[in-house]
Amino acid sequence: MRDRAEASRAGPAALEIRGLNVYYGASHALQGVDLTLGKGVLSVVGRNGMGKTTLCKAVMGLVPASSGSISVGGQPVLGRSAAEIARMGVGYVPQGRRLWRSLSVDEHLKMVEQKGGAWTSERIYSTFPRLAERRRNGGAQLSGGEQQMLAIARALLANPRLLIMDEPTEGLAPVIVAQVEEMLLRLADEGDMDVLVIEQNIGVACAVADRVAIMVNGQINRLVPARELAADRDLQQRLLGVGRHAHDDTPEAAPEPQDGPATAETAAPVKIYMSNPSPPTRWSKPVPVPQLERAARVVTTTAPASADLQAEIRPLAPSGQAVVLIAGTLDTKGVELRYMRDLVRAAGLPVRLADLSTTGGHSGADVQAHHIAAFHPRGAAGVFTGDRGASVAGMTTAFTRWMARQEGILGVLSAGGSGGTAIVSPAMRALPVGVPKLIVSTVASGEVSKYVGPSDITMMHSVADVQGLNAITEEVLSNAAHAMVGMVRARREAAPRAAAAKPAIGLTMFGVTTPAVQQVTAALHEDFDCLVFHATGIGGQSMEKLIDSGKIGGVLDLTTTEVCDMLFGGVFPATEDRFGAVIRCRMPYIGSVGALDMVNFGAPETVPERYADRLFYQHNPQVTLMRTTPDENAQMGRWIGERLNRMEGPVRFFLPEGGVSALDAPGQPFEDAQASHALFTALEDTVRQTATRKLIRLPGNINDPAFAAAVTDAFRELHGARPTDRPSNRRRARR
Repeated sequence: MRDRAEASRAGPAALEIRGLNVYYGASHALQGVDLTLGKGVLSVVGRNGMGKTTLCKAVMGLVPASSGSISVGGQPVLGRSAAEIARMGVGYVPQGRRLWRSLSVDEHLKMVEQKGGAWTSERIYSTFPRLAERRRNGGAQLSGGEQQMLAIARALLANPRLLIMDEPTEGLAPVIVAQVEEMLLRLADEGDMDVLVIEQNIGVACAVADRVAIMVNGQINRLVPARELAADRDLQQRLLGVGRHAHDDTPEAAPEPQDGPATAETAAPVKIYMSNPSPPTRWSKPVPVPQLERAARVVTTTAPASADLQAEIRPLAPSGQAVVLIAGTLDTKGVELRYMRDLVRAAGLPVRLADLSTTGGHSGADVQAHHIAAFHPRGAAGVFTGDRGASVAGMTTAFTRWMARQEGILGVLSAGGSGGTAIVSPAMRALPVGVPKLIVSTVASGEVSKYVGPSDITMMHSVADVQGLNAITEEVLSNAAHAMVGMVRARREAAPRAAAAKPAIGLTMFGVTTPAVQQVTAALHEDFDCLVFHATGIGGQSMEKLIDSGKIGGVLDLTTTEVCDMLFGGVFPATEDRFGAVIRCRMPYIGSVGALDMVNFGAPETVPERYADRLFYQHNPQVTLMRTTPDENAQMGRWIGERLNRMEGPVRFFLPEGGVSALDAPGQPFEDAQASHALFTALEDTVRQTATRKLIRLPGNINDPAFAAAVTDAFRELHGARPTDRPSNRRRARR
């Protein structure tokens, strides 16, 4: 829900920070920070001393910035006082609470409460019942957790447009932490308030936001999807210096049992260092390393006395074997799922049944619901909540995380309604392309893109509801089971594929950039397996999924038009993770601004009313193209530029001065020199160009042969080949 809201927003970002530098004397606390909160909730995490609190204070005007810019809702705030910034609609929950010791809880709230606001004292007391019980107590009479609740409440009562929370769950009991989480999720869903959350608790940071920014040494090191950070222990350890957390109950693999007494493998001496042998003060000097070495003590660790002390990942099959997985909600679809299981088993394939029920009952499945629920970031408590919507969302997360830990899956088969389909589809999407995935669903005859996504999931309409066996459901479920058997057998019996003679590369194309892509593929096809993806939203996602899975080793992302639709409400939108796979894989990137001159809509009557006075082009009766304005091009340039800055591999991003599409060529309907200038200038102002990250302006249109030749040469250069100089390639490029 938060992703869709953010993708569909129009207007300025809730918070936009560009090149922010803050010094404390000679100490460079914030070093060129770039961060954008479009809408919803954004979490920022990092080790102590990385600059997170300084970032909050800079936004609130509490520390001066030496350079850079900060805007809230499009309005600059640098140079304003904290009071002025607060009056602009920015609320602040500071680290350390900052309460008045002599004022009661009620007086704190009455002092800031605004009439007519969504947040009132009554709503605060219902959200934090403990404050209601202590409403007559002074600030100095509250516990640390109660003080934190009051600090949060005080900020909410101002009903800000942007709320900045610095360590909001610090010092709170787990039950209150859960309340704060729920409150932040409600704020994101309601859409009336945008929130920047600074958090040390990774579980909370990942639960309340779709994206998490990681601060390292005063800079935003990267922006990652919350689900990826929550599941990636290596990334947490590398960037945040954390391992397992009390809030994360995901089971770890149990070590192989050892017989006999402890050995060198099961017991080993470990040095424990005291970083501060004596209680430190603010004037303490760093402790010399030799002193730390002398103060270290040695202990011997042993294996746990009981295997019950560690949760175990139970393998689906013995080592070296694989199974078909039948997954679904056995409490409501048990008869149907067992029917399909029996058919697959009768066909001679090994099969396992996984229960995804959210009622918590025992089902007799091979993999019980409680075992899968333990993979939720908050453990089974995050799944069995008593609220159906929250439980379905929790099981969806848990099953996806469980699936990511499994090996030996021949295929996955499921059947259900909208809830069951929503639970299984994200886990199926996480599997590699090629693993058979089939869902029999009541929703398969409608819009299924949100379930299938960029994956190769097959959806079969159930015709009748998946509710018991009858003449219709038996036929459909039988077809599904035997289809799974056929796909699995064909895949098992197929001759092993020889190593690809040519490495696969991905190219993005739209109708108005087809000549460019055709010329590039003609020049490269002898050396590379060229996979072309139509830039219709799902096309870009499919390409990036293959990049993530290691099946594409290079990319020529010439058509980035999906960004237009994401930012301005078109029908072929990218997601916020556009370019994310390239960033994660640190691969060389060749890109361009293909078709950024247009937003795609359906038939003319489907165009939003707010765009009534714009320039349109009727591509066909069902597709209407809207020309983007200079302001929109500048916004796209900044958005893309931020992603290019996060790419750690070589980058060559091409800017065709003669037009970004066939419709933007000289004399064509969408020709607009001002729009192109705004786009290119925003990119050049945003991108931090280096020896490996370059923007390259070229004369001519994106579809001109000279452009294709330059792109091809750059690709060969980055991928270790000499620039193409073969006459045959040059002739093909000029056609």
